[in-house]
Amino acid sequence: MLGGGARAAKPSFVSYISPEEIHIKEPIEKEVNPHLLPGELLLCEASTVYKYMQEDGSNRGTYGKLVCTNFKISFLDDDSASDDNEPQFKNKIVGENDITLQCVDQIYGVYDEKKKLLTGQLKKYPEKLIIYCKDLRVFNFCLRYTKEEEVKRIVSGIVHHSQTPKLLKRLFLFSYASAAPNNTDGRNQTVMFETLEDWRDELERTKGNVKYKAVTTNEGYRVSEKFGVGLAITVLLFSKCLHFPKNRMTALHKCKKPSWMDNSTDFWATDVKWFSLLESTNWLEIIRRVLKKAIEVAECLEIQHTNVLLIEESATDLCCVISSLVQVMMDSYSRTKSGFQSLIQKEWVIGGHGFLDRCNHLHKSEKEELVQQYPPAFEFTETYLTVLSDSLYVPIFSTFFFNSQHQRDTNKSGESFKTQSGPFRFLTVWDWAVQFDPKAQAFLNNPLYAEKPKPDKSQRKTARFKHQRQLSLPLTQAKPSTKRGFFREETDHLIKNILGKRIGKFINSSDEPPNSLREFYDSWHSKPVDYHGLLLPRIDGPEIKVWAQRYLRWIPEAQLHGGGTIATAAKILDLMEEVQSLQVKMDEEHSQAVSGDMHSVPMLRNSARLSSLFPFALLQRQSVKPALPTSTWKDLEDEDDLVRRDDEFVDLSGDML
Repeated sequence: MLGGGARAAKPSFVSYISPEEIHIKEPIEKEVNPHLLPGELLLCEASTVYKYMQEDGSNRGTYGKLVCTNFKISFLDDDSASDDNEPQFKNKIVGENDITLQCVDQIYGVYDEKKKLLTGQLKKYPEKLIIYCKDLRVFNFCLRYTKEEEVKRIVSGIVHHSQTPKLLKRLFLFSYASAAPNNTDGRNQTVMFETLEDWRDELERTKGNVKYKAVTTNEGYRVSEKFGVGLAITVLLFSKCLHFPKNRMTALHKCKKPSWMDNSTDFWATDVKWFSLLESTNWLEIIRRVLKKAIEVAECLEIQHTNVLLIEESATDLCCVISSLVQVMMDSYSRTKSGFQSLIQKEWVIGGHGFLDRCNHLHKSEKEELVQQYPPAFEFTETYLTVLSDSLYVPIFSTFFFNSQHQRDTNKSGESFKTQSGPFRFLTVWDWAVQFDPKAQAFLNNPLYAEKPKPDKSQRKTARFKHQRQLSLPLTQAKPSTKRGFFREETDHLIKNILGKRIGKFINSSDEPPNSLREFYDSWHSKPVDYHGLLLPRIDGPEIKVWAQRYLRWIPEAQLHGGGTIATAAKILDLMEEVQSLQVKMDEEHSQAVSGDMHSVPMLRNSARLSSLFPFALLQRQSVKPALPTSTWKDLEDEDDLVRRDDEFVDLSGDML
């Protein structure tokens, strides 16, 4: 014990061992080579690279090999060669330590503990490499123990192949299409809308053929290169006034930042300000206004029986969003998996959305870049939507790598490849067997989905429709014309003759909805939900929530162990299994009466082992929240009220956005 006047001795222990050497997993002894796809080439590699564990601030990690190919960046360690403890939800194309070149958002180097954005030619090479991905993963690599020549090659290679501008046919999409065998199973039920017959079938399905007729006006793209050959005129959804706020891409990029966490220390440092940071992005408000505008369109169609036409400068951004939302709300077929895929194909792919530019696949510009409140109404899960968004950056599918059908068709030629004698055989993202085996595909199907009962034949004959709802880019009869002003002339003619009305003000208007719309909205929500009828999303304040699985799945601290929607689904499945068992005992003939495949997702059997971000994050060791210095608490006193209010209204484990 120290005397009263004595001072405590200063710590005299000095460590000469780096944190990486303390928490070390021995470098791999056996050679581990990357799994290469057809057409994939190894460009550069580096050994003795130390990969940090993202969720831990203690510099724990493992040694391995970092490689770069013309398709991806991969980290290979002992576990890469082992089939033990493989997750049930595994992507066959992109592993957990793989980053496709198109998925790389930003690359930072660390020099003397300072981060610097890496672009172009490098004069000095970093001791640490941080890769921020568009799917919100963060990879930290230490190059301190790697040979200098290997550091130069791997850093230069990664920066060059993931950040510099490219020619379209230099994308891996073309290399894979020229080398991969064409052995898809052909069971894809998605309507591709690449032929006139597809459009005729859609018109017949929606009863739109009563008023509209599919024509070949745009055959050979002689009218417009932006739309597919089956499209003639956009005639259904109407307002001149709709547009997105100009800063929408800035808002989306800001929304990503709170989800990019290097480690647990960063998470806890921003935890108390997380909701205020999210609010400052204005992203959720943009989503709310878009949903509001879609409800206005639905009200015009459902209540007023009024035709509506959406007009936009490019007709490929806001039109796609509003039209898709309205169809999901009003057409239960669009809430099935095949129907939703056909909707995306129709409104976005064939509708001419500029995926190549918006996703910046060629790295030419940095400027371009549902709320599921009714789970039983959707045949697919939020996991399906998450992997669909991830597929934007997997360049073996042509679905999201062109700006239009015309661009896709004109680039099918394989003349630039010596090994290619005919047109490229592009894969479609809708063939999920390419990415997932049957067990993993089960996670894409909603076991709680209430299937639509099939009506009797007698009911089909007498069925009458209140109004025609061809909620696509519909077609009308028109004389073929080679004039570039064809669409403008036809649109002017329609505006003069259409029995419609303008629906509101700009999309970023803060005005309250008209009384008729408010009555429509409140009346619908006061009645029981018909999961196969019209669905209106809730758009009031706290109902618009963060898509937790998409934005927070790589942050262990954001998980609820044994909680969230996945735990609820597991308990409901248990009850359904009991009901089915009783039904079998009561009447063997009707053993299939209870819909839903209760055995499709075996991992749900024990919800206590799951987290709210399942299946992307199983149970992981959580870091301990660090104690904050007194000065820090004093700085945060003014924010306590804000935090409490945010905690009351925002539920990150709830529905997704």
